[in-house]
Amino acid sequence: MSVPDGYGLLKAAHVAAAMTFVGGLLATAVLLPASRRMSLAAQPASHLALRWSRWVTTPAMLLVWGFGLALATEGHRFADLWLQLKLAFVVLLSALHGVQSGALRRWAGGRQPSPVATRAGVAPLILACLTVAAFLAVTKLG
Repeated sequence: MSVPDGYGLLKAAHVAAAMTFVGGLLATAVLLPASRRMSLAAQPASHLALRWSRWVTTPAMLLVWGFGLALATEGHRFADLWLQLKLAFVVLLSALHGVQSGALRRWAGGRQPSPVATRAGVAPLILACLTVAAFLAVTKLG
């Protein structure tokens, strides 16, 4: 059994961070639509979700970006079309996280989250972005 090199370890850390980030996005995408049916008194759920987002999902997103940029730099990949396309989907996921974070803050503050953030169709969008990003990274098509 061989020991992974630095690039392999960096790639593994990137994938682990991406899985954690997307897991947090999906959990929030399921919880926020349910918030419309919960009373504003459901503060424990909103505070728990906000804490998870701040202490797990956001750091995971930052690690995804850090490890991903390190991989692209080390591999001299910035000119590759597949990476530019992948970055577009990762920017979309990062922006979605920002929208979700704002909605969680409003909910935890006793206000109703915006209707845009509580749409039920967000989870399929997250999964589609993840699928395309993973496909591009593995196949390097584009």
